[in-house]
Amino acid sequence: MIEVNRQGEVWVFAEQHNGRLEETPLELMSKARHLADTLGVKLAAALLGDRAKNLAQTLIRYGADKVYLVEHPLLGHYQTNSYAKVLFDLIHKHKPQIVLYGATIVGRDLAPRIASATKAGLTADCTDLQIGDHTTVKDGKLHDNLLFQIRPAFGGNIIATIINLDRWPQMATVREGVMPMPDPDASRKGQIITETVKVEQKDLPLQILEEHKRPKKVDLKAARIIVAGGAGVGSRDNFKLIWDLANCLGAAPAATRAAVDLGFIDHDHQVGQTGTTVRPSLYVAVGISGAIQHQAGMSQSAKIVAVNSDPEAPIFDIAHYKIVGDLNQVVPMMIKAVKEKSIKD
Repeated sequence: MIEVNRQGEVWVFAEQHNGRLEETPLELMSKARHLADTLGVKLAAALLGDRAKNLAQTLIRYGADKVYLVEHPLLGHYQTNSYAKVLFDLIHKHKPQIVLYGATIVGRDLAPRIASATKAGLTADCTDLQIGDHTTVKDGKLHDNLLFQIRPAFGGNIIATIINLDRWPQMATVREGVMPMPDPDASRKGQIITETVKVEQKDLPLQILEEHKRPKKVDLKAARIIVAGGAGVGSRDNFKLIWDLANCLGAAPAATRAAVDLGFIDHDHQVGQTGTTVRPSLYVAVGISGAIQHQAGMSQSAKIVAVNSDPEAPIFDIAHYKIVGDLNQVVPMMIKAVKEKSIKD
């Protein structure tokens, strides 16, 4: 167990692949910056890889005060054992009080291994993080400046706040897309600290010959307009209405988990707690009831237009514009209106 260090830094694991930083650690920098400023400590990034030094300045521009850099040929490809060993050694040496990871495939693999090695707690798939105080009921003791790790629980039906009182570092993985991407500041100055950590071939039980990464069919996080369909669309054939409306609006087509499970569209288009979290300028929800699991992934949209035949559908509770009606009649009317406006313009 790592000893409690009340003056420890806030860390972000800077996940990178093939010399390119993932978006999630950059998104995390905005929240981590706020946490570090609230605690009055430095914000640092842990950057592991082979020839990754050129990425350190990017992390500084996005808010890091320090970058702990470990470069080694054996860190060129992510493997759980080697990365866990190196990151554990860094944490043991510098004793940060908070370590954050993106809830990516790598983050979900690495974070539990570090939590086990440090005998610390870990909260997965957080949607928010705050600093706060907690008084224990049993002895009335005040624990100040703890990390409040906030995430949906019980299938998304409640929002739970989880804290670690005495097992540090406090650690969490954070869902992709829930934190706004900060604006980089080219004038920011920071410290790049090169660390030497022993890595041996025996730390890599696998030999990676080639790495292939399939790009997603759609980049929902970058879309300014999204048209999403739910189970209420009725069928894969009927889902063509969603594609047609999206094409008219220059939007990205998306869906709920229910629609994906029914085979209307593939998983790359899924929005929600188990899909992508988005915050577009306009989100058009068609045939979507609005379960809390879906709302978790799109409720921060600037404007929400909902089309549903059920006037009591939960999606209407968060929609800015509500259309009660049969989507098979409403959506063609919307498509026609958009096309007519385009012709006039």
